[in-house]
Amino acid sequence: MINNTLGIGIQGIQDGMRGMENAARQIARGGADGPRGTAEGAGGLVEPIIDLKLYERSVEASAQVVKTADETLGTLLDIEA
Repeated sequence: MINNTLGIGIQGIQDGMRGMENAARQIARGGADGPRGTAEGAGGLVEPIIDLKLYERSVEASAQVVKTADETLGTLLDIEA
């Protein structure tokens, strides 16, 4: 059960990091479709910036899952010792 929880947490971190990389690439390109310096281009930055923040929160939540699973495993080992 703990191994499964750790795996889910690690997978969440990896997925979040990939999402953050993709969002950062879109931001670096100046938005999804619009040319830089235009209203369309500026509007194209809104979605990747929001995505970046959402993926950041996802990574933080997944890291908390890993931390909690680690602490639980430590407690179980202390009980057995």
